[in-house]
Amino acid sequence: MKKGKILIIDDEPNILESLEMFLLENGYEIKKALNGSDGLNLFNIFNPDVIILDIKLPDADGLALLKKISETKKIPVIVITAFHDMEMTIKAMKSGAFEYICKPIDVIELKKAVDRAINLYKNKEKELVITIDECYTCKKIDIIGKDEKMKEIFQTIAVVSDNRIPVLIQGETGTGKELIARAIHFYSSYKDKPFVPVNCSAIVPTLFESELFGHERGAFTGALCLKKGLFDIANDGTIFLDEISEIPMDLQAKLLRVLQEGEFYRVGGDKIIKTNARIIAATNKNLWDMVQNGLFREDLYYRLNVAFINVPPLRERRSDIPLLIEHFVKKINSNLHKNIKMLEEKCLKRMMEYEWPGNVRELENVLTYAIMHTRGEVITDDIISNLLIDKSEKEKQPNEMKKFEKGFFQGNYTKLEDLEKEYIYHILNLTNWHLGKTCEILGISRPTLRTKIKNYRLEKLR
Repeated sequence: MKKGKILIIDDEPNILESLEMFLLENGYEIKKALNGSDGLNLFNIFNPDVIILDIKLPDADGLALLKKISETKKIPVIVITAFHDMEMTIKAMKSGAFEYICKPIDVIELKKAVDRAINLYKNKEKELVITIDECYTCKKIDIIGKDEKMKEIFQTIAVVSDNRIPVLIQGETGTGKELIARAIHFYSSYKDKPFVPVNCSAIVPTLFESELFGHERGAFTGALCLKKGLFDIANDGTIFLDEISEIPMDLQAKLLRVLQEGEFYRVGGDKIIKTNARIIAATNKNLWDMVQNGLFREDLYYRLNVAFINVPPLRERRSDIPLLIEHFVKKINSNLHKNIKMLEEKCLKRMMEYEWPGNVRELENVLTYAIMHTRGEVITDDIISNLLIDKSEKEKQPNEMKKFEKGFFQGNYTKLEDLEKEYIYHILNLTNWHLGKTCEILGISRPTLRTKIKNYRLEKLR
């Protein structure tokens, strides 16, 4: 008994033959077509359970054909293509693709996709699901990855981009949370509206409400004219609240009202201001832990966390490091007018083994510095090794910390600020003023660290 009927549409005869042979051996009934016209005729005659469709066909646009098939009958279509970018992935998914598999085709992955499609097609009470395969790149928003966790993020971007539900993005500093927020906005139907990023950790607490909601003339000393807030500016677009954990508790209730009612008051005003801004929030902290500790409103947490994206640190997706290196080298070459063509094998091995506490941002910064100081076309290990803390240096760090802490609290400090200043200065020197590593040790964001360096007038020893 045949498992199901499959129609394969692809303009490469060798792919048709190999897929037909493989799927026949696995118990499926097969029909095949070399172009879109024949494929559409067989679709109407053969009545397949699943279609395997190539995007690039000699007589038709595969995405247009996919859309036409989806409008005719609810049937799983597995898209196969040589294009490896996130933009094409999202277009295919929005056109109704069941799954998206890149060439060269892994037949085992294809079989799994076909089996899932057949099972779901026969059980119509279940909704179709979408999985993404291989490596995709958002060309305009530099998000790169083939790791399974990144594929899930690309899928979530496609799902949430065309609605206005709040999205909470959680991840370590430097993982690319703002890029993901921008991708959600870019692939939405309101992408031509404003995208307004707000760094909550960089706003003075007393000015938070005025920055977000604006103020009326005369609302407070210095308010000489009416000022529109960032929610006013975002209006029908997207407002991205980065480091949402830094918003003061008294302002969280007012933000909750915006989420619930889509309205707010300017400081010193009595007129209700309506907003249709989509809210995307990001944090490098665990908001639920903050809720449990009374540092973040529980009701606001649930309002923000309608859709959740957890961005993995780079050390948990090491397979993406070579792809990211290739991408950044091309980008930096263009920006700096350099011609770097490769990395030493030892250099790449070191970068693959490194923990990357500053994540993707640190990787880009390291490569920028390395390319700036590389003569010739090859980045050598001696340049990279000077930029990364190796394992032996990491083992020394706890001992250095113990030496410092042993005498630290014996100092003559009259103010808490003096103690904090000394501690931050020590950590900066311990990491050789590497801001990413310093932030990780101190548990603060990079903007917060920069503010403290400025306020305490800290300077690197020459």
